[in-house]
Amino acid sequence: MNNGLNARQLQIMERIQELGEIKIPELSEALQVTEMTIRRDIEKLESLGSVKRTFGGAIFVGKDVALQDRTGIRIEEKQRIGRAAAKLIQAGDSIFIDGGTTTLEVAKHIPKGLNITVVTNAMNVALELAGKEIQTMVTGGMLRESTSSLVGPVAAQALSGMAFDRAFLGATGIDEQHGFSNSNLYETEIKRLAIRQANETTVVLDHSKFGAKVLASFASLGAIRRMVTDRLPPEGLALACQEAGLELIVADDTGGKQQ
Repeated sequence: MNNGLNARQLQIMERIQELGEIKIPELSEALQVTEMTIRRDIEKLESLGSVKRTFGGAIFVGKDVALQDRTGIRIEEKQRIGRAAAKLIQAGDSIFIDGGTTTLEVAKHIPKGLNITVVTNAMNVALELAGKEIQTMVTGGMLRESTSSLVGPVAAQALSGMAFDRAFLGATGIDEQHGFSNSNLYETEIKRLAIRQANETTVVLDHSKFGAKVLASFASLGAIRRMVTDRLPPEGLALACQEAGLELIVADDTGGKQQ
């Protein structure tokens, strides 16, 4: 259920969650609608208890945007990212995939019958792989309904006893100083563990996450092997990635190109 929100309102909700605070003029310019339209959208979100209006903008006070509500946002970009990331997987790999709409696209683009083992804490990822003849293990743990992810001590204990060739993680934001961040502390714990247990980690995210700094950092730029995204980051962030040794793959219609 999306509580009757339209696509623009879902985008606004996602952006408020990512950034913590937004300004009406910035949203008006970004979404190419009038400031009055943005104000009405924010009033709708406030009526649902998700945000609180401020002078000239709004702040995030509600729950995470539910996974089903985020699925249709920037779907083409996420599909390209997922296709490019899946090409990194090789036969014989053991991999970890965490929860999220972009990591789900990685799972969707893994070829059927590929000889790999996938470990995931994401129910939607496990269901996606169920018909692909791919050996899949689910961590167990406490279910977060908003993201269909399993978290907590049981999930953490399961990961602590495993080793991965590759980990594929989503992120709510990326920032020069804060690194990669996520809006939920439970999921952040799982991401940190996955990075520790993997030979290399790839973060998949779309351009709307550039410059966003949310609740908890789970990795510095230099702690991640590569990032797969849909466009080049702004100059300052791109330079910080380069200096940190973070490989950048920009996904295009052909499946991605390294930068």
